[in-house]
Amino acid sequence: MAMEKRPLKDVAGKMVVTKEGKRLGMAKDITFETRTGELIQLVLKEPTRFAQTLQLEKSKDKEILVPYNSIIAIGDFVVVSEEDLV
Repeated sequence: MAMEKRPLKDVAGKMVVTKEGKRLGMAKDITFETRTGELIQLVLKEPTRFAQTLQLEKSKDKEILVPYNSIIAIGDFVVVSEEDLV
């Protein structure tokens, strides 16, 4: 499913939640492949206890990384599929 293009400022600072309504934390930044521009992960700030229990990849600075392909929608919240996180 192709997502519409949005600037980082539309994503940064939004609460990241699962489609079941579980909060993961706030979107801080994104990581991308510099050669192709492909979006890879969403970087969380202030991760919730729930997010910390998931076996998600972490950055070298120990920040939790959410796979970009798990994002379902971006609106008032960034909604991700919990099934795609594991």
